[in-house]
Amino acid sequence: MCCEIILISSNLLYLGFSDRWPRHSCLPCLALQRNDEPKPVHGQTLRDPSRPQRLQQYRTAGDKMSSPFSINGGACVAMVGKDCVAIACDLRLGLQALTVSNNFPKIFQYGDVFLGLTGLATDVTTVGDLFRYKVNMYRLREERNIAPTTFANLVSSSLYERRFGPYFVSPVVAGLDPKTGKPFICGFDSIGCIDFAKDFIVSGTASEQLFGMCESLWEPDLGPDELFETISQSLLNAVDRDALSGWGAHVYIIEKDKVTKRLLKGRQD
Repeated sequence: MCCEIILISSNLLYLGFSDRWPRHSCLPCLALQRNDEPKPVHGQTLRDPSRPQRLQQYRTAGDKMSSPFSINGGACVAMVGKDCVAIACDLRLGLQALTVSNNFPKIFQYGDVFLGLTGLATDVTTVGDLFRYKVNMYRLREERNIAPTTFANLVSSSLYERRFGPYFVSPVVAGLDPKTGKPFICGFDSIGCIDFAKDFIVSGTASEQLFGMCESLWEPDLGPDELFETISQSLLNAVDRDALSGWGAHVYIIEKDKVTKRLLKGRQD
């Protein structure tokens, strides 16, 4: 072969070239050098032309499974209604295909503001406790409850502080403005970029399925009961199509004068 891997020690490898073949004349080297389909050299036969595409598909699937955001699974969605807002999450905690627990809620309440966290389970717990501390300090210092917009900026700045060693979480914030009563929802990436929305926000390993269900079922100006039915059907049908989330759900319906929490029973497989 043109390329030979020569072992120097248990910790060191280097790449050498043999004199039996012209330099850069083997199939992999030709493919890399010319950036096209390899051709037969010295009577060798071509390998399967579809193999690179299949390998790339396997690598893409492997990257998704090995991502810290998909190790433990989970799904979260927030929706806007008429003078109300809803947020829901699944209850599964897993280690990829292995289910560890079916009672791992991912929604944290800070007064009238709700934070949903999906991603790495250890970071979910850490970030939830971190913002409980920061919200309590805000309440002591300002002598008032934190507003959803203020809390969203707090989440964004806190995540951006850790941009060089980020938390592997995808937050979702939901709440009602204390002055106007207007619904507010937004989402973030792992370093704090805010994604404002006027309809719905999704996160987690079932985000693609949630997008499809929410776009199909959501309508403007839904009342509290209709909003509960819409977000529940969206979440349950989405997690049924995702192997890394499910096992029931928590749903919060936030209105001006009350917050209603409901437990949904889903498929236990």
